[in-house]
Amino acid sequence: MKVLAIIPARGGSKGIPRKNLVPLNGKPLIQYTLEAAQNSSYVTDILISSDDAEIIDFCKNCGIDVPYRRPVELAGDASTMMDAVLHALGWLEAKGLSLPEATLLLQPTSPLRTSRHIDEAIAMFSKGLSESLVSVHEMIEHPYECVRKETNAWSYLAKPEIAATRRQDYKEQFYYINGAIYLAKTEMLLREKTFLVEGETELYIMEPLYGIDIDEEYDLRRAEFFLCHSK
Repeated sequence: MKVLAIIPARGGSKGIPRKNLVPLNGKPLIQYTLEAAQNSSYVTDILISSDDAEIIDFCKNCGIDVPYRRPVELAGDASTMMDAVLHALGWLEAKGLSLPEATLLLQPTSPLRTSRHIDEAIAMFSKGLSESLVSVHEMIEHPYECVRKETNAWSYLAKPEIAATRRQDYKEQFYYINGAIYLAKTEMLLREKTFLVEGETELYIMEPLYGIDIDEEYDLRRAEFFLCHSK
């Protein structure tokens, strides 16, 4: 199965300026995702989707050819990731290049996701149980212990059928879509214009630490701590 890994890396960002190139334990953030894709046994091609010359040059220095450039109008805060993915696939078609059987979206903001996770997810997906797959990890804050604030009251997000006082007694399992891996048959992406179909998309379960998403400075420090103490 031909699997194209699309790595979206626009130059702008809100929480952390120039986030994709910000240093994390001695390496630019994006390098972790580049290496994970390059070391995968199943990824057959890599496409960098960026509007930024510095990011493009860095990817080239890491040994990745970057013939595609994302349009500026698809690199703003209001642009969706799906718009960028569909434009990249449309660019391939316009160039007369064959589309991959599967499209893999790897966001640079998930630096702890490794080639092992990518290969496990693709191997799981290749069994053909679903047209798409997304990575998740078990929620740290269980919904039975979370509340929804209302005007003059509050309520639990979810309630167990039988009262339980210990987490190990909870029978239901809840997961968080962590954004580390999105994978789908390209034909399905072009048809549905989404990686996620409720109740149908397959779930690849990761350990929570590997699902860290870098959005704020605090997330960088968490990831750095893990990288420094996991050797």
